[in-house]
Amino acid sequence: MTFAAIDETHDPALVSWVASAEGHVDFPVQNLPYGVFSNAGRGRRIGVAIGDLILDLAAISDLLPVNHEAVRSTTLNALLAGSPAESVLLRRAVSALLCDRGRQVAIEPHLHSAQGCEMHLPAQIGDYTDFYVGIHHATNIGKLFRPDNPLLPNYKYVPIGYHGRASSVRASGVAVRRPSGQRKAPDGDFPLFGPSMRLDYELELGIWIGGGNELGEPVPIGDAASRIAGFCLLNDWSARDFQAWEYVPLGPFLSKSFHSTISPWVITAEAMAPFRLAQPPRPEGDPQPLPHLWDEADQSHGALGLDLEVFLSSAVMRAAGMAAQRLSVGPATSMYWTAQQIVAHHASNGCNLSAGDLLGTGTLSSSGSDGYGSLMEMTEGGRTKISLPTGEERTFLEDGDEVVLKATARAEGYVPIGFGQCRAIIEPAR
Repeated sequence: MTFAAIDETHDPALVSWVASAEGHVDFPVQNLPYGVFSNAGRGRRIGVAIGDLILDLAAISDLLPVNHEAVRSTTLNALLAGSPAESVLLRRAVSALLCDRGRQVAIEPHLHSAQGCEMHLPAQIGDYTDFYVGIHHATNIGKLFRPDNPLLPNYKYVPIGYHGRASSVRASGVAVRRPSGQRKAPDGDFPLFGPSMRLDYELELGIWIGGGNELGEPVPIGDAASRIAGFCLLNDWSARDFQAWEYVPLGPFLSKSFHSTISPWVITAEAMAPFRLAQPPRPEGDPQPLPHLWDEADQSHGALGLDLEVFLSSAVMRAAGMAAQRLSVGPATSMYWTAQQIVAHHASNGCNLSAGDLLGTGTLSSSGSDGYGSLMEMTEGGRTKISLPTGEERTFLEDGDEVVLKATARAEGYVPIGFGQCRAIIEPAR
């Protein structure tokens, strides 16, 4: 398996002539993520985040060594479909343009304040699949329902997943309407229909597919890294009361399909090159993955050095000008299966993946309660409460609450890069 290589674009000494990029919490010049934006009455274009600005790639497409039509598109699908070599060329070209002061006069007119731009879904998502590879989350949730047997026997042999609903994926900032559906109390004789009373967030990573595969042609584990174009944050909102009633025997349905939120920037596989880690070893006694899911290079470099955070603010907190309260922080190394194993498994039966498909890791929780990735875990299924600075309490989300997800990649000797925010406010049910 070959991962993106570290090159001059990752140099911590690299400095852009874009002043706000220096020391930027998310978008220093070592990051250069792609997204789709619009502003000032103009249509959607592909841009690159640099500091507090967005570089309009379509406007400078003639200066770039890539398919110009792909750069001038209104979605990232064609760029994501490019080869890893093409992605490296584009990244190097953009990095050089933003670091060469001799280019400043030509490039600066095509920079726009991010604050004045609207971000959109980066790609036309053909399919969305959600996995369940956060082993601490799976164990915590399993204990709520099966205290003596939290993980089912297949969990350590196969990355568990289900097909989600691509049509309801939205970019950060779009409000979430509280869903209505069926729920049944444990002591109830029959279900009721109405707004969810146990609305929850799920802290996940999104995996953007680049090069796909033909129907009937599996993706070998050794090739899986080349099929991943980049990453984002993903909040797969969950109506826990609907989920408890509907998930047997086929799994989540209406409890998940009403809305999923993603951060709008694609953090490329190339940008993540310095932040690769060894996959944590499996506990003694756990089975080694079957051969089609095992690759030594994947085990030595397939994990991601990311810190994941969740913040919550109530409407009362925001009205008072109070900062959001951090609920949790934890590492992405809580994934029991790597992103590459997820891709290889998804295509192992010949299922065809396409550029712009989105895969979710499932909720990522660390082993301690300060790193839980959902309220379901933090409140023990609603049995305990979380206190907010205003004196308000929460077991699940209330109308007006805003959830913000953040992620930062860190590695010794390299400049940290961020994913931008994945945020949304809960609106009342209709």
